[in-house]
Amino acid sequence: MQMIGKFVDITTFNQDNLTKSYKMKNILMLLSLLLVLSSCKNQSGQDASTESTAVDSTMTKYTLTPFSTSKDFPDASLKAMAYTDGTFSTVISGSSYKLGEQTSDATQKSCANSKEGQHLHLIVDTEPYVAKYESSFTHEIPDGEHYLLCFLSRSYHESLKTPTAYKAVKASVAAKSITNMADIKEPMLFYSRPKGLYTGEDTKKVMLDYYLINADQAGFKVEADINGEKHMLENWQPYYIEGLPEGDNTIKLSLIDSTGQLANVPLNPVSRTFKIEKTPVAN
Repeated sequence: MQMIGKFVDITTFNQDNLTKSYKMKNILMLLSLLLVLSSCKNQSGQDASTESTAVDSTMTKYTLTPFSTSKDFPDASLKAMAYTDGTFSTVISGSSYKLGEQTSDATQKSCANSKEGQHLHLIVDTEPYVAKYESSFTHEIPDGEHYLLCFLSRSYHESLKTPTAYKAVKASVAAKSITNMADIKEPMLFYSRPKGLYTGEDTKKVMLDYYLINADQAGFKVEADINGEKHMLENWQPYYIEGLPEGDNTIKLSLIDSTGQLANVPLNPVSRTFKIEKTPVAN
């Protein structure tokens, strides 16, 4: 009886251990499953984070869209330009273009427009252009060597980009007169718009416009750096910029050669800071 009692005790002991072992295996299996699920969840989160980062890296703050087709002036020509005693004299020919007139499609452009009408843009080196509404006007230029560009502009400040619509020269200036002048031979980029102050409705679509000399058909591109965000412009044309923030904004334009490098040409790059006031400040 004593031996049988001991045998029974051993059996009970083994069954208890088997039950405990079974429970332990279940616990281990459950823990393993939880670890696997946790790992999958973390991996999924990492993938989502990686995907989100990839999307964010391609997003841009500013939208650039090509300007809509503009009123054409097929016979407009800036035939001559002189500078004597502080006064510019220009000769404009053609019946389709007149200084001071509103360009017929101005109301369709949804961008800043000059109430004084069509005008000349005069750019000296990298300085902001000055708008002139008569063929003869005064403007002071320091003595020295300068690059001068003068072109015909629509009333909403878009340049005429035809071979006869501009004069681009390298000039020696002394005593408020040009003493020597020659056509620019090398490729060059001149900044035109935007500039100055934009308020109210004019802040929604801001026109980006520039002028290329000897570069529009030679494999060049223009890089527009808008507040640090870079956009490559393949075609010489104006663009609408949307999304500009309130306050000061800076655009840097660079002429890029066919190898993808900054072109080794005068006055390259050029930058301009302008201001956006979506709600005009009351005077």
